[in-house]
Order: sequence, then structure tokens, then C-alpha cells
Amino acid sequence: MMLSEADISAIWLTLKLASTVTILLLIIGTPIAWWLARTRSWLKGPIAAIVALPLVLPPTVLGFYLLIAMGPNGAIGEFTQSIGLGTLPFTFWGLVVASIIYSMPFVIQPLQNAMEAIGQRPLEVAATLRAGPIDRFFTIVLPLAKPGFITASILGFAHTVGEFGVILMIGGNIPDETRVVSVQVYDHVESLEYAQAHSLSALLVIFSFIVLLALYWSQRKNSSASIGVMK
Repeated sequence: MMLSEADISAIWLTLKLASTVTILLLIIGTPIAWWLARTRSWLKGPIAAIVALPLVLPPTVLGFYLLIAMGPNGAIGEFTQSIGLGTLPFTFWGLVVASIIYSMPFVIQPLQNAMEAIGQRPLEVAATLRAGPIDRFFTIVLPLAKPGFITASILGFAHTVGEFGVILMIGGNIPDETRVVSVQVYDHVESLEYAQAHSLSALLVIFSFIVLLALYWSQRKNSSASIGVMK
């Protein structure tokens, strides 16, 4: 399996993008998931629908509207220009913003499910011991929701690695800046370089298989631990 310098550069850029997006999504998604898990507001439905929208929206449609929003005349573009950052399309950070939105349901939904599964009882017991809301969150919610965080991290990272449509719309195909593995495979196919395309595609297949194994192992371990606690 021979990888060119451009292939290796695309792999490192993909890993950098997926790591950045996963960390930021965990930071952004945790309070959103906690609110969705706890609230009884009528806004829960619309907010949950917005979070899940990338699951059903074609990537090119999402990419198109993000391209407009982040362009010179878009709301995001005008804001980034006003603070001296210029416009985000066709930059690495443009890919980060687009990937955060596109991968959001793969992080927030597992977190929300894990937090909902905790129930009220542990929090009520902690409250009777005079634990404040922040203390309860960090000492009760986060440890008990650990399986959800593991699942969310794996799915968020893997989904970002496999992105194509949104990436191509927002980032284009700039070497060392926006050309990730999926775009590199597309380039090889367009150039009829099937051997190189096969090498990168095989890596993605192996990566996907390892991700699914890790996810299955994590869920099985957590399920066994839950059964042990019940016994």
C-alpha cells in the first residue's frame, strides 16, 4: 500500500480536523444535551429538530447554505470580517465550523440519551446532601453519563473523518488547507489513479471497522457493568 506525500498530508489534516471538531462538539454539545434531557419547555421539540437536521438534510444543501452564511454578505461572514478574521469558506476553520454543525447530532444525541437515563433519583439524593447544581453535574451527571461521552466521541470523530459533501462545498480542494482524505480519494478517482484511490479507501474501510468494533466493545462493557451492578 503506497501513500504519496499528498495522501499523508490529507490524512494528517483529516485527523487534525476530526480531533478539533470532536473536542469542540463535546464542549458545545454537553450543555445543549443537558438542557434537552432536563427541560420541559415547548422549545425542546424545535431545538431537538434543529440538532437532528443534518441527519436528513443532504450534505450539499447544508454546505450550500453554510457557504452563503459564511460568505462576505452572510451573517456569519459579516461578523467574522468585523472582528478581523476575514471569511471562513475555503479555510481550515471554515471546515471546523461546517463539521461541527454537520456532526452535531452524532454527539448531542448520545449525550442526551445518557443523561436522560440517569433519572431524577441520584440528583435528588445529592440535593438532600446539600450539593449545588454545579456540584451535582460534575460529581453525579458526568461520571454516570461516561458511556454516552465515549459513544459521542467515537461517533463524532468517525463521522467527521467520513465527511465529503459539506467539506467539498465549504473547503473546496486546497492542499494542506482543506484537502482531507475523502476529497483526496475523489481526486485520485477523477485522475483515474485507481491504485492510490484504493489505498486510501482501504484505510478508511479499516478505520470504519475499528470504530465499529470500539463502539461495540464499549457498549458491551457498559452493559456488562450495568448487569453486575444490578446483581
